[in-house]
Formats: sequence, C-alpha cells, structure tokens
Amino acid sequence: MKRLIFCVALFSVLTVGCDYRGRDGVAGPAGADGRSGVSGADGKSGAAGSDGTAGPQGADGKSGADGATGQRGANGAAGANGAAGANGAAGAEGATGAEGAQGRPAGR
Repeated sequence: MKRLIFCVALFSVLTVGCDYRGRDGVAGPAGADGRSGVSGADGKSGAAGSDGTAGPQGADGKSGADGATGQRGANGAAGANGAAGANGAAGAEGATGAEGAQGRPAGR
C-alpha cells in the first residue's frame, strides 16, 4: 500500500509543468470495435409428462362347476312272507244224546 502511494506521488510530481499539448501528429488508426457478448441460449421447456397407461382389464369370473349327479337309491328289501294262519281249534265233542223214553208196554 505504501508503494502505491509513493508511485502516485512520484508520478504527480514528475508531470507537473509538462505540457501535454504537443504538436498534432498523424491520427492513429481507429481502434477495433469491441465485440458484443454472445446472448445466452434460451432455456428449454421441460418435456410434457406422458399419460399414464390404462390398467389391464380384469379377467372374467369363472362359472361354478356343475354339481355331481346324485346316486341312484338302493332297491327296497323284499317284504317278509306273511306268517302262516293258526290252525282252527278242534270242534267240541257233541253231547251225548238223551235217553229215549221208555216205550209202552205192548197190549195194554
């Protein structure tokens, strides 16, 4: 920092009394035009989001299985034979006949 102050002071002292208006010399060539800076590229828009895909179609429900055919019923058992009828009771013995009346004596 001290060196900078010293250089500025020395330059000021040396230039006091100098005439800057010397003779007009030939004009120097024109300086090149400064170029403009390149414009920044425009930012790109983000791509649009894709539509969601549709879900798959649900599978058809299956029909229920047919029921099994029922079994045929068993044949009924044969009926039992009827019991034999009881024999009739033996007839009662007939009563003894009454004794005949005594006949009349003959010739009377």
